[in-house]
Parts: sequence; structure tokens; C-alpha cells
Amino acid sequence: MSTYVYAITASDHPAKLDGLKGVGEGENPVRAVRTDQLTAVVSDAPDGLRAKRRDVAAHQAVLESLMADGAVLPMRFGLVGPDDDQVAAALRDNLDGYKERLAELDGCLEFNVKVSRDEDDLLSEIVNESEEIRRLNHYTRENPGAQNEKMRLGELITEEVKARQHREAEEMSERLAPGALNKVAAEATQDTFLNASFLVKRDKAAAFSQAVHEEAERHSEAYTFRLNGPLPPYSFV
Repeated sequence: MSTYVYAITASDHPAKLDGLKGVGEGENPVRAVRTDQLTAVVSDAPDGLRAKRRDVAAHQAVLESLMADGAVLPMRFGLVGPDDDQVAAALRDNLDGYKERLAELDGCLEFNVKVSRDEDDLLSEIVNESEEIRRLNHYTRENPGAQNEKMRLGELITEEVKARQHREAEEMSERLAPGALNKVAAEATQDTFLNASFLVKRDKAAAFSQAVHEEAERHSEAYTFRLNGPLPPYSFV
């Protein structure tokens, strides 16, 4: 049977697995695949596994239990190896890289920060502060058939939205970065202009959460801040 992999730890990690249930239906006990210096925490991989809420919760519960006792390299949901022997072989083949990463993540947690802004608020600011956009906006309202001007107006607004969102995301990240050891930023989306994950020492978690709260207080109600964490450090594996 295939082997489902939850995490990799050092061989001296306590790996308290009694009572932990793996993904899939019914009882699916979690076990350890050990080598001299590393351990993979695994279970049997059920057929047709999908990201159901029950199984994602089971995966997360295993990781949270392991994180309470030491450094963990968390695997994304759905990672499956051919069998226990192949998983052990992978541990041996990648020993140095796994050990280095475990050392980097020891005592660390991940926090994810997402920030969005009300679109009307941003557009209003752009129109108020850009004379050219304001002029074109007025002109196209008075001249509905002015297609070239409408296209130019749309281009200018798009460019300005991207520039302002990028600048704000960079400024927010810079203010939050001192509370973290590392940062990984994802691409902005239509709904979220900042989506960044921060690697934070466990004993600095409360201070980082407070820093995010203070950053939110700096901005108007047009901004929505979402802080998720502490999480297993997926983004830094």
C-alpha cells in the first residue's frame, strides 16, 4: 500500500503518535518511518484521497501535535510515496538538505497576512490625486463616444492601481519584517494586494500578532486585514 507523508522530523524528536488518526475513513493509525538521523511521520494512503474537510483536519492535527515537541518539516496535504522503504530512501538521499531546513525552522511558526482594500475607496483616491485621470474621467462622461480617451483612462487607472497596491504592500511588509526571521510574498490578486507569510520565532508570536494589529490600526476601515496563524511553516520548507 502507498504511504501518506505528513512531516519529517529529526530522529530525536519525541514523535508522540499514540492516538493520532491519519487521513481516510475509519481507523488509520499514524506511524514513524525512521532512519539514523531523520524520521518521516506517515500512515497508509487511502485510495481516492481528496481534500475533504475531515482529512485536511486530520492532516493538520498530526502536524500540530508534532510541532508542540520540536522542529517539523510539514508536508502539503496529499503527498504520497510508493511505500515505507521508498520514503526511508528519500530521507537518506536528502539528509543534508532536510537537516539544514529543520535547523532553520527549529522553534519557528508561520503567520500569513492578507490585506485587501475597498475598490471604491482606492479609485476615489486615485481620481482625487491624479489631474490627468480626473480630466479624462470628466471628459469621457461628457463625451460617451470618445473611445480613445476611455481606453487611455482605463490604462491609467489600471497602472495606478497596480503601482499603489505594490507600494502599499512593500511598505506594510517592511514594517512587519523586523518581527520575523523570513518572509515569502505571493502574487497580488484582484481581491488581495498583500499576501505574505512570515517565519516567526515561537516566543515572538504574540509580539508579531500585535504588530499586525497595530498596522491595521494605521489604516482606515476601507482596509481589511486577515491574520492566519500560528501555522506549520509550509511556506518555508
